Amino acid sequence: MSTQAVAPDLRYPIGPFKPEAPLLESQRTAMIEDISELPAKLRAAVAGLNDEQLDVPYRSGGWTTRQIAHHLADSHANSYIRVRFALTENNPTIMPYNEAVWAELTDAKHAPIESSLKILDGLHSRWAMLLKSLKPDDWKRTMFHPERGQLDLNMQLALYAWHSKHHVAQITELRKRKGW
Repeated sequence: MSTQAVAPDLRYPIGPFKPEAPLLESQRTAMIEDISELPAKLRAAVAGLNDEQLDVPYRSGGWTTRQIAHHLADSHANSYIRVRFALTENNPTIMPYNEAVWAELTDAKHAPIESSLKILDGLHSRWAMLLKSLKPDDWKRTMFHPERGQLDLNMQLALYAWHSKHHVAQITELRKRKGW
């Protein structure tokens, strides 16, 4: 029997996403709070980092902290829009996008992160307000993702609450490893 320690998976510092179903009201409330807190937690995670540090990948072959910050703005804007479509249309087909290709665009690789931090401030304020207003039947509303299949708003909430914590942890774990 081997007693070697297993190296942590740097891709998933909080573990991979594990869908929970059905969600209890208390779980939804906590997840909405995770959505609400993302902008402040991201700002804290990147506070004091210089451009050189922002351009260090969180793992070999991974995105830089700069790319993660811009990815969060891109991804969460898409999710917010998807939630709005699900609330206003009958099972809309949502448009997927190639996040890896988006992360390689010039703005994601080189723009100051403040622009995405500002996007996240306003976006998450509205998103949390919208989510808090939903009635029990609203959470059953669905969307069709061509790659992931049928998703309801409970799943979308759980995924993006996890996503918020996941990417902040990538940055905070990088800072710990580097001693920043």
